[in-house]
Amino acid sequence: MDKKLIVIAIGGNSLIEDSKHVTVSAQYKAASKTAHHIARLIKEGHRVVIVHGNGPQVGYILLRAEYARKILHAVPLDSCVADTQGAIGYQLQKALGNELELLGIKADVATVVTQVLVSDDDPSFSNPTKPIGSFMQKEEAEYHRDNDGWAIVEDAGRGYRRVVASPRPTGIIESGTIRKLIDAGVIVIAAGGGGIPVVREADGLLYGREAVVDKDLAAALLAKDIGADLFVISTAVEKVCLNYNTPEEKKLERITVAEAEQYVKEGHFAPGSMLPKIKALEDFVSTTGNTGLITDPSHLYDAIYSDAGTKIVP
Repeated sequence: MDKKLIVIAIGGNSLIEDSKHVTVSAQYKAASKTAHHIARLIKEGHRVVIVHGNGPQVGYILLRAEYARKILHAVPLDSCVADTQGAIGYQLQKALGNELELLGIKADVATVVTQVLVSDDDPSFSNPTKPIGSFMQKEEAEYHRDNDGWAIVEDAGRGYRRVVASPRPTGIIESGTIRKLIDAGVIVIAAGGGGIPVVREADGLLYGREAVVDKDLAAALLAKDIGADLFVISTAVEKVCLNYNTPEEKKLERITVAEAEQYVKEGHFAPGSMLPKIKALEDFVSTTGNTGLITDPSHLYDAIYSDAGTKIVP
């Protein structure tokens, strides 16, 4: 296979193998497993850019802030994203560097704290729907609504949760820096958690926003910006399925953008899980004419070199 520039998006949940025993060391072990498979691709000569999710990790930061709110300042959501970009980037950077060392490969790995441009006119700001953080009792939810301006929703009798905007990303502020690093042979970790949401106001300056950008949409945008040959989304399943988890389940190996759009219309993909991944791949493939791929971490190598995973083509 020709040497390719590959953008790989991995989920924040992939770093949480046991939700009842979450530690930094456990997350590093999980990161190392994914890094092992990515290192195999780098050994083949491919250039790689990694985008990671951060949903659970942002939730932990918010929970710590909640416990400490009587003695410490609150942490704005854009700063939470920046914090996780550094922490998760460090774990992936170290894990991948170690895996490459074991393979006898000398390569630089760098994490770029990445800002992603969004618009204040995005409809999600007036209708926030993305739940973040832990469940709250009614009194606690009302406190944050009244004192912090949080938008709050009740979640099916389980309690109350904060909801925030999830605007569509329109630009990667550091894309030029990322391209320079790639050209210099650096393996880059960027746009973690979908990027830090910022707007550019009339004065030309950037300002952070309390929002969450979809990681897969941001990864697709970055892949287009840097001219990636292949965009890969690593998730919990090896292949995309129709009629998932039913007796009529059908695994998909290779589909066109048109077929993917038809399956979306038929309601095969859940809005909170597979749907945004399919939409991100559709966007990349239809814009670039290149291939999109979705699979789980252990099949990353086989999905590129054999028939594992689900490929989306023009």
